[in-house]
Amino acid sequence: MRSKRLFVAAVFAFFLPAAEWAQANPPLSASGATVSNLPNGIEVDQALLHEQITALRDDVLRIRIWRGETLPEDASWAVLPEARHASVPVTIESAGFRTRSLIVGIDPQTLEVTVSNRAGDVIQQDARPIRYDGDAFRIYKVMPLDEHYFGLGDKTGPLDRRNEAFTLWNTDAYRFQESTDPLYKSIPYFMTYRAGRAAGVLLDNTWRSSFDFGKESPLAYSFGAVAGPVDYYFFYGPDPKQVIESYAWLTGKPPLPPLWSFGFQQSRFSYTPQSRVLEIARRLREDRIPSDAIYLDIDYQQNNRPFTVNRSTFPDLPGLIAQLKAKNFHTVMITDLHIADWPEPTYPPYDTGMAGDNFVKNADGSVYTGMVWPGRSLFPDFTRQQTRRWWGNLYADFFRDGADGFWNDMNEPSIFNSPTFTMPLTVMHRIDEPGFLPRSATHAEIHNIYGMENSRATYEGLRALDPGSRPFVLTRATFAGGQRYALTWTGDNSSSWNHLRMATPMLENLGLSGFAFSGADVGGYAGTPSPELLTRWIEVSSFQPIDRDHTEKGTGDQEPWVGGEDQENIRRRFIETRYKLMPYIYTLAEEATRTGLPLVRPLFLEFPDATADGHPIDLDSGASAEFLLGPDLLIAPQPYPDELDDYQVELPTAGWYDFWTGERVNARPLPQSATAAVDPDPPSDSNRPFAIQVTPHLDRLPVYVRAGSILPMAPLVENTNQVPQGPLTLRIYAGDSCEGTLYQDDGKSFAFEQGLFLRMHFSCQITQEGLKLAISAHEGTYPAWWKMIHAEIYGWTPKKGIVTIDSNKAAVNANRKGNSVDFLIPDNGKAKEVEVR
Repeated sequence: MRSKRLFVAAVFAFFLPAAEWAQANPPLSASGATVSNLPNGIEVDQALLHEQITALRDDVLRIRIWRGETLPEDASWAVLPEARHASVPVTIESAGFRTRSLIVGIDPQTLEVTVSNRAGDVIQQDARPIRYDGDAFRIYKVMPLDEHYFGLGDKTGPLDRRNEAFTLWNTDAYRFQESTDPLYKSIPYFMTYRAGRAAGVLLDNTWRSSFDFGKESPLAYSFGAVAGPVDYYFFYGPDPKQVIESYAWLTGKPPLPPLWSFGFQQSRFSYTPQSRVLEIARRLREDRIPSDAIYLDIDYQQNNRPFTVNRSTFPDLPGLIAQLKAKNFHTVMITDLHIADWPEPTYPPYDTGMAGDNFVKNADGSVYTGMVWPGRSLFPDFTRQQTRRWWGNLYADFFRDGADGFWNDMNEPSIFNSPTFTMPLTVMHRIDEPGFLPRSATHAEIHNIYGMENSRATYEGLRALDPGSRPFVLTRATFAGGQRYALTWTGDNSSSWNHLRMATPMLENLGLSGFAFSGADVGGYAGTPSPELLTRWIEVSSFQPIDRDHTEKGTGDQEPWVGGEDQENIRRRFIETRYKLMPYIYTLAEEATRTGLPLVRPLFLEFPDATADGHPIDLDSGASAEFLLGPDLLIAPQPYPDELDDYQVELPTAGWYDFWTGERVNARPLPQSATAAVDPDPPSDSNRPFAIQVTPHLDRLPVYVRAGSILPMAPLVENTNQVPQGPLTLRIYAGDSCEGTLYQDDGKSFAFEQGLFLRMHFSCQITQEGLKLAISAHEGTYPAWWKMIHAEIYGWTPKKGIVTIDSNKAAVNANRKGNSVDFLIPDNGKAKEVEVR
């Protein structure tokens, strides 16, 4: 009888309005409800079911539902304690409550919740009561026809999650494709976006979960898990940037990585022996390819055992690292999370791990072992504080040897000899963590956070070994909140044109999901790219946060010089551009640590009102491959990079410049669709997308600069250790709201927390007399590497070509150079007013 009812419910879901659908699926208990007012919310108690809605901030709600008399444990691996315990007073009303930002209504009979803004616009509404099936639960929300969904980390497919369904269960997905799911990460958060209003939802549940955006029913989206707490957060923008900042408030902001991590990085599985590593370093320097890091994959180890060194192929690891440092290369070493089952005195990780009882166990109490790269291996119990401390101390030798970064791979965890390619669900973990009750938990509960806790142990261990230096930790698997410990990448992609195309929406959604610092393996990991594919990939990745060229064992060489001199010259030029833009990139990185805003951004994040027919501009076919680097640079590769045809680039507003030439872009306004033509409030030209036609060339990547931007740039260096020689360049692109910022520090320590940083603000204004440029005084105590500022003005021509600084009568001349006007400004750290006439 029950299965028949579920079938009928599924059919109704497709054909009935939401209210009738809910009527066909009544709640578990619809009578005897008791409503209790709380200082920051409301609680409704039924005989079998309870719901509590509290306001953590005026724009952030927490919703908890439970069965039985006892409120579930209030602890989280994802949400910070200070956010989880935050509270604001609310105004209680007959059917709910309101804050200064939101109106919350709850039906005490069905426990269905409606959230509106203060103007009365419904932002989120339950489509039916919660559904339980044993321990599993599912929550259904009304899905408006014009709402769009983003997030869930680096799931494949289009940027918009609408009409897709996903499983969150960390999985080693070698050679994943566009339809592969699940993948390496589980980030149970998404953003909704409708008619310029954005909101966020975070499901704080570590068990296997799933999210459905219209697959089951076109009338509802849903999310749920196989077990665990019903505990989720709703946060309102309405600006999408505010949603991201609220998510960062809940789950934490990323720490500032070392400056070198934004340089070009060279890697493969594996550079071996030691002489091959030095050969790669020598060639990078000889060919004058700017670069900062070289990676060592598992072949540096003895029989693939983590925390060992193969003395035959790497006879002098400290000497190798020292030679790389002498060439200004940083060494990043892989340390998979398993420990070889090798009880020998020469392998301390095993001995100390067993002595400290640091490994997960089977249900019968025996230590669990699984087959991975070293063969039989044991797995640390990262949910224990003492195990994380033990793990962190394992890095002491490599740290003393001079390694600068570590790479946690295989931490889904990946197991070779398992039908599920991971640990059995019955494996036991022990929770010993502040905020949690000490208890045991099965792998079914811990699986999705295992990789995050691995990277946490690495990060905290490195901080303990050298409290003054910023750790570099790169992780493959993670969970919501994992950005507090590590950078990440999209996993084992393939050397194909389709994977180059897929990388952009994957990185955009990772950025929207808290991971501001991420990348994809440049050139593809599985397979050998054609010279043209590698060139195109290096071009695009030069404008993405982590720029690592990486490939697997058995593939062809994939370094920037592969394919001949012509290809190398193109690749070098784009990598050089990245290094010239390093002041801008690093300024964005520092912003991410304060706000959570990503470096790579979909267009709607900066231009939420730019639309020709009601949906975000990113969803237009002409803009599907485009992305922003910060607020000011728009990168527009081909939507299908292997095609030779001309293609349309869509610009969210009218005012843009060509980054390469400085010329104003002559774009045409996009026509409104038939639907938009009857819009009673059509977008103005300022919010209406524009378009240009582009002919693809292998040596070109269309990059555009927003009018009103002031871009800080530096003279070319070969690595980030090298101090730029010459003036700081400010590229000033005339336009409305003309401004820019710059942030600098030593790039390696936490001294910026004590004021050892440099921050500057710039603004410009065009008046009848000319152009006025304001340069702020230096904030902070970090010294500038420049003494002069080289100003370049695009899109505006002075009448006289005279520059005065702080009304000084000793004026200088502005030089006309191509599409710009340029001049030099002495910079002594004090504020300056510059006028160009």
